Amino acid sequence: MPPTDASADTATAPGSDASAGRSPATDGEDTLHLRLPEEFLALCAKADADATRDQLLDRVGDWGRTHATVGAFELVPVEIERDLPLITRWMNDPAVAAFWELAGPQTLTEAHLRAQLAGDGRSVPCLGVLEGTPMSYWEIYRADLDPLARHYPARPHDTGIHLLIGDAVDRGRGAGSALLRAVADLVLDKRPACARVVAEPDLRNTPSVAAFLSAGFRFSAEVDLPAKRAALMIRDRSVRDLL
Repeated sequence: MPPTDASADTATAPGSDASAGRSPATDGEDTLHLRLPEEFLALCAKADADATRDQLLDRVGDWGRTHATVGAFELVPVEIERDLPLITRWMNDPAVAAFWELAGPQTLTEAHLRAQLAGDGRSVPCLGVLEGTPMSYWEIYRADLDPLARHYPARPHDTGIHLLIGDAVDRGRGAGSALLRAVADLVLDKRPACARVVAEPDLRNTPSVAAFLSAGFRFSAEVDLPAKRAALMIRDRSVRDLL
């Protein structure tokens, strides 16, 4: 006689969990309570942090070389072990120290750099390499995510620039304004969401303010910042082709 419906419903297929004496429910609970290794979780967290760090400024390290009127130029993200002695020497130049206020032992410059490198990527310290030679220090930063945003009407994706020319031989011959123009163009090329490049040089630093003006920035306002009275300089994407 063929099995009734009831007996068919309770039949056990060969090789099933029930026929092997295991409970599917128990196996499911084991899976739900599976704990991933701490090393794997740490690796995932680092990958997420690295992705965020790269996204905030659209991977500055991948922007590549551009051509300024003074030669081929590239922004290269700082590596502490490689670049710290050079940047420390620049910071101790009296002309630089007057406005950056980082003169002193190497540990002072190191702390300034590491604070950015350990952050979420909203500020990226870079060497400016002209024709293969490091000659300037740059910070490319998200001005809309910076304390500066409390002092002016910031817009999403405003991108800021800090710059120092390392050696006296490279100053006063137009290199600063040429490189500022090139880097501002690079920002606008590589960051399509950014409509403005901004800067806030010390108002007393008239050569720096003049270099920004020559690079196509406009003077927007005087801004009282915690450490200085600054000239707010803005380069607008909307008038880029007119400059």
